[in-house]
Amino acid sequence: MKITSRTVSLSRRIAAIVVASALIGTALAGCASTSSGTPAGSTDVAAALKKGGTITYWSWTPSAEAQVAAFEKAYPKVHVKLVNAGTNTTEYTKLQNAIKAGSGAPDVAQVEYYAIPQFALSKSLVDLTAYGFDSLKSAYTPGPWSSVNVGGGLYGLPQDSGPMALFYNKTVFDKYGLTVPTTWDEYIADAKKLHAANPEAYITSDSGDSGFTTSMIWQAGGRPFTSNGSKVSINLQDEGSKKWASTWNELVDNKLLSPVPGWSDDWFKSLGNGNVASLITGAWMPGVLESSVKDGSGQWRVAPTPTYDGKPANSENGGGGQVVLKQSKNPALAAGFLKWLNNSPGSIKVFLASGGFPSTTSELNSEAFLADAPDYFGGQKINEVLVQGAKDVSTGWSYLPYQVYANSIYGDTVGQSYVSAGDLNAGLSAWQKSLADYGNQQGFTVTTK
Repeated sequence: MKITSRTVSLSRRIAAIVVASALIGTALAGCASTSSGTPAGSTDVAAALKKGGTITYWSWTPSAEAQVAAFEKAYPKVHVKLVNAGTNTTEYTKLQNAIKAGSGAPDVAQVEYYAIPQFALSKSLVDLTAYGFDSLKSAYTPGPWSSVNVGGGLYGLPQDSGPMALFYNKTVFDKYGLTVPTTWDEYIADAKKLHAANPEAYITSDSGDSGFTTSMIWQAGGRPFTSNGSKVSINLQDEGSKKWASTWNELVDNKLLSPVPGWSDDWFKSLGNGNVASLITGAWMPGVLESSVKDGSGQWRVAPTPTYDGKPANSENGGGGQVVLKQSKNPALAAGFLKWLNNSPGSIKVFLASGGFPSTTSELNSEAFLADAPDYFGGQKINEVLVQGAKDVSTGWSYLPYQVYANSIYGDTVGQSYVSAGDLNAGLSAWQKSLADYGNQQGFTVTTK
């Protein structure tokens, strides 16, 4: 999906707050009741596909149109109405409006991992264990699979994944004698050496990004968010959170991070001219570099994410899957389409052709996928590194049941620490307080540590 959480505009933040509030209002009302509308027993998905019918699918992925065409060719009695309802928060707002109205929702929708808990908690999604889809666990890598499992239910199937990796400009590293770091201490040493040698060059860019922060806390061993129904625990001062903040403070305090905003034209130029020498981001990044940073062709390479002790440990950044909505009038058929979409070789082949990074173990371990050696990366077999990164993802991570809202206020809390070159731990504490206050106002019972 090639989506990361960026610093949002005011309008998008307002939309996120509206989505979160509306979702939570229905979520807590349903916490104590038995969900309705979920198909009972082992519904015959195969029979539904054979019978056919029409379903609606909301998606913004580049591969969606080709995947739908391939599906309809395989199942000519099924017609899929494909709708691009907008990207992430835009789609989620429309989706929640339809849920609140009781009509107008699609049968199947694309939802990013961080947003799935909010829709699952509001009892808006079909629990796919009713179709036996929980037996598909071994087909996916641990990170994406855990992201579609919420509160004991399976509320989607993973499509892509974003195991983190270090993307670095080899030309710049060679020019300034930088080592390819295996630890964060080495990474910070590289940052200082590079910027001292060339004041216009920086080891990386980060002006405050909620998705990056949570991914880095995850990688450091932090597990700040847990929830059980309406009970939520937030601890953004746990050992992993403090470990990341203390390490990253060295880059913030010493102004070793590029001030160029991420995803801007100047940012892409900095990646191409070497002024931003590396990125720690998801495995979907190769396609972005190849299409948007053409001046960097042949210069970039991929390495494992640095760790605190040199031992493998990784996290995910970005990605999502598809869900079946409770409003669907033909949930068995919708589930059949979803299973084909994210579990069939034919569909995944189309997805890979559009530059997606899969979440399925069979594709990740295929010889052809592992042998891919793009010229852009100097002929390096980059997928060998990225696949190992997926295997090294630590389990046990979970998002808040109002993560969409959490991301929308990040800039007002942790983001201010970046602006003032202040203590990121203080920013995390401020974020925690705001999240706890909001959760309690919405009817959750929030505890903090």
